[in-house]
Amino acid sequence: MRRWAGAALIVSAALLPWLVRGGELEHLVRAGGIVGLYMILGIGLNFTLGYVGLFDLGYVAFYGVGAYTAALCARGGLSPWLAIPLAVAAAVLIRSLLGVTILRLRGDYLAVVTMGFGEITRLAINNLDTITNGPKGLQVPPLRLFGLVMTENVYFYYLIMAVILLSVAASRRMEHSRIGRAWVAIREDETAAALSGIAVGPLKLLAFVLSAVFAGLAGALFAYWEQFVTPESFVFWESILVVSIVVLGGMGSVGGVLLGALILSGCPVLMQAVLSPQWINYRYLFFGLILVLVTLFRPQGLWPSKRREAELSDA
Repeated sequence: MRRWAGAALIVSAALLPWLVRGGELEHLVRAGGIVGLYMILGIGLNFTLGYVGLFDLGYVAFYGVGAYTAALCARGGLSPWLAIPLAVAAAVLIRSLLGVTILRLRGDYLAVVTMGFGEITRLAINNLDTITNGPKGLQVPPLRLFGLVMTENVYFYYLIMAVILLSVAASRRMEHSRIGRAWVAIREDETAAALSGIAVGPLKLLAFVLSAVFAGLAGALFAYWEQFVTPESFVFWESILVVSIVVLGGMGSVGGVLLGALILSGCPVLMQAVLSPQWINYRYLFFGLILVLVTLFRPQGLWPSKRREAELSDA
């Protein structure tokens, strides 16, 4: 059933631009691209929150690092083939330096420190006028690939969709690998995992750093797509939204993350189209209500992994 559902979702997503082309629903292509960016971010955060159980509230900072690095490289005349890898490398480097210093912390302490780092990053971007142009933001040249100037939403829609498919494949390979099983052991009982011979520190750092790859890549795609970046795109609530996506869909479940992103980042579009633009102001109220209901009646998430569902069923 899950495989059929996944195949149906892929086919539907691939056909969407053609079905709405030239019609009143053509704006759904852009909405689908935005949902896709949150899917990439959710897959990245799932490495730390889902597999290892590290409560990270500053994940959006690395999304911003990737976006601004790509923007600065593009403005400097670098090719996207070099700018995008540099954006990912910058996010990975900063994430590595942060992880080395804070991953001895656990639970609430880790959450508070990562939240603080996210706010420090946003404020630094906001105040480095000579580099980032401060709150006024940066203009980004259009993306050029294979001689094609990618300015239409449909181009980025398919590009983001391709990145999602690659991200899902990589995430599933890691999940079912020896490292993935070690991550789950650390999540369930870090002390017991260490006594069993698992290298807890390096493996936690590996998950922490791998998550930055997805954040940096999503940030670079966002910068090229919008052709403009500003600190207001990387506020604390964006981190909360990505955490909510992982929790709602099911921690440790790739399919659950995709479903969670579809619901939480797609709901505002539906609310605005079906109800009225004013309802968009109440989206966090609805998100909170959804999370409360899921926590009470389905704590494993809407589409949990088999392992996670068995763990909570036994409990």
